[in-house]
Amino acid sequence: MPLPPTPRAPRLSRAQLLLTLYAGLAVAAVAWGAARGRANILQLSSEFSPARSLAGAAAGLALAGAVVFLSRYAVHRLEWARHLHQEFRHLLGPLTSGEIFIIAFASSVGEECFFRGALLPHLHLWLSSALFALPHIGPSARFLPWTATSFLIGLAFGGLFLLFGDLGGPIVAHFTINLLNLRYIAQHDLA
Repeated sequence: MPLPPTPRAPRLSRAQLLLTLYAGLAVAAVAWGAARGRANILQLSSEFSPARSLAGAAAGLALAGAVVFLSRYAVHRLEWARHLHQEFRHLLGPLTSGEIFIIAFASSVGEECFFRGALLPHLHLWLSSALFALPHIGPSARFLPWTATSFLIGLAFGGLFLLFGDLGGPIVAHFTINLLNLRYIAQHDLA
């Protein structure tokens, strides 16, 4: 008589896996900041200004609008951008609205805490932006424009952090860009 199959632990969904990954990145950011004497990685100084923070969030929205506009323009005008759009569509597979929101939220908070909040004050703008671009290297040479763009956007996010003094602007920009671009990729097949 055969034995019943051994029960398996349930696998994490894609959204749960990404939440876990980016939560780990945020925890690593706090640990890095604390080890370097800056436990509060969300702000550059101890002075908090609600008006300045709100201005940073507004600047983040403006930056996101410009990046999303340029992304759409590139996808409709440039061959390499169309190929990249289709590659992302293929790699990501179908995404629900909830998954898109979770990916955009978790990646913006986790990456901004780590690359801007923890690394930028110690490694400075250029090196922290270069490190931000590294995880944005894709599986083929077709992804190199995404890597280069990630470096430039990392410079812009870092500039927002330095200019306004907190992570509000970079997180708003990063979240908005990821949310709108992931939704566009999921909904538009350009083949």
